[in-house]
Amino acid sequence: MPALSANFLPEQLASKAGTAFVTSLEDPKRWTGIPLLNYTPLHELKDMSIVRFRGMIQDMLDPEMYLERYEVTKEADNTSRVQEGKYRDCLLLNDGERLNHDAETNVHGERRAFFVISIPGLNEWCHEYESQCSRYNLPKPMITEMAGEGAKKRSAPTEDECMDVEIESAGGQSPDCDAHKRKRTEVLGSADSGRNCSDHRSSAVIGMEYHLNSPIPNRPSKACLIKIYNDFEKYKLNTIVDVVGFLSVNPALDASTMDVDAFDNINEIQAQNPPPSLIPRLHAIAVHCLPHANPLMDERLLSPVAESVNLELTEEFNMLSTGNEFRVFLKLCLFNDNLAAEYLLSHLISSVYCRAETRCLGRFLLNLFNIPQSRLQQYTKEVYNLLDLLIPASHYITMTAETLNDSTFGPKKDYETNKLVSGMLQLAPQTHLVIDETFTKSDTLNSNGLLSMQILGHVMKHQQLKCNFQYYEIEYDVDIPILCFSEKKSVLPYDAYVPIEYDEHTVELIEESLKAAHHYLNPTRLNQFRRFLTTAKLTEFSVNEAESEMIQNDFVEMRKSKSIRDAEELHHLLVLARLLAVARGKNVLDKDAWELAKQMESDRQKRFAALSQDLTRQRSN
Repeated sequence: MPALSANFLPEQLASKAGTAFVTSLEDPKRWTGIPLLNYTPLHELKDMSIVRFRGMIQDMLDPEMYLERYEVTKEADNTSRVQEGKYRDCLLLNDGERLNHDAETNVHGERRAFFVISIPGLNEWCHEYESQCSRYNLPKPMITEMAGEGAKKRSAPTEDECMDVEIESAGGQSPDCDAHKRKRTEVLGSADSGRNCSDHRSSAVIGMEYHLNSPIPNRPSKACLIKIYNDFEKYKLNTIVDVVGFLSVNPALDASTMDVDAFDNINEIQAQNPPPSLIPRLHAIAVHCLPHANPLMDERLLSPVAESVNLELTEEFNMLSTGNEFRVFLKLCLFNDNLAAEYLLSHLISSVYCRAETRCLGRFLLNLFNIPQSRLQQYTKEVYNLLDLLIPASHYITMTAETLNDSTFGPKKDYETNKLVSGMLQLAPQTHLVIDETFTKSDTLNSNGLLSMQILGHVMKHQQLKCNFQYYEIEYDVDIPILCFSEKKSVLPYDAYVPIEYDEHTVELIEESLKAAHHYLNPTRLNQFRRFLTTAKLTEFSVNEAESEMIQNDFVEMRKSKSIRDAEELHHLLVLARLLAVARGKNVLDKDAWELAKQMESDRQKRFAALSQDLTRQRSN
């Protein structure tokens, strides 16, 4: 659908056609014709046009008071009119008009502003698919009707028609035109320089990186300030949202156009009023919280090609057969090691499905070690490059002292700008973190490196990210599956440590095997595997009474034989059994999955013991 008519204004949303349009957005397919701001250049869109933005809530700003309705007086003849202010940042005044501050008809409202960034670590195939969908304009969700109805009625002046766009204080302390915003002053060439900035009352300009606030600096995000008008408590930090609303890009929103000297904290005013050409505002009409980032399984992203792909997947997709094919692919990547492939598959479909007190159920962090790094120095990176063709969002880091010492892992509140400065681990749910420990050396960690290790360890153990608010910390729930490749067993707290088994022949052939794995991923298999991984994560799962009794009896016997020590190990075994069942297309735990989980754990422990004995012999020789 082309850019929407400028005649369609926020004031028309209360009309009959406007109400019908909002109602139509309950149908996910109605979203497809709305321009996606993530992939549409701003110069192709008009101010106050209806657009979409998909991303993660990175920061939640202070509540904003605004004039929902206000009286405007014409100075020439003292006549008045009432202007609607909802879904707008700036007061609309014609030439010769002024705001009547004391009018009884004035109505103040409250809204929340969320700083939303495009999903951190979103992989290239997702970008390509979303971009392709954004280029197609499918159903026209009644916009033409709205524009037609609006043209017959008197409409409020647009910003372009106004001789005077007034940035007036709605609450008495901050301007109505987005004055509740944050900023870091100093010549900020990078995010790091912004994080270390001290108190400067200067007119220097904030750097783009600090404004955009991407958790992964080398994969910069796009950003948008989303204004929410209801259900404030529904949203949490790091939630993925898809938002439809009115685009607001009036140049008056930029702090550089404001009289910042009138405010006590110049840094905060500049930070909270970034240039709309860089960070546009979006006044939400409808918000959808996304349960995952896979665009293939989102009805709000459709195109003629996408519809044909989805139809083909629906007709051919089968969890059991797709899972079997996926194991073939993983074995090609893992020296033909079937046990390692089963554990990696289980890890890739894991997710936190419940939190009970201090325990998060469903977490399955995996360390694959015994990698022949000296002979295969690029192996981990090559495997990661294959995995990111399948996973919607992921991030690869080398676990070196340099990485730990120089990176910011956790978010930190910058009180000079009233902004939550992102950290590397502030990621959307189900963003896979792949850690390469094969480069680890015995370099010294500085204080920041030790802090990075603490933050990472806390995320691994509790699936909670600590946010530093200087005087206290707040923990936010996360769901970050973490996979580690290493030569030796990692010192970090993983749920399963699996030594990879290989021989001289499989090592010699691994380069060819990885090439074969890449060729194995033809377009049909690629999309099937992508669908398989997401479907498995979303599967509703249960344990029947009979299986529950079987597990309890087994637990008693395993405690007697000392093959299992405590309830924590039982929980680990239950999670593994659940994942094995889901990977085989089941949504109920059965005896086969339970027995397979026990056998795999037994094989893993035997392999671990054998490797330890081999290392002991090598040292003694």
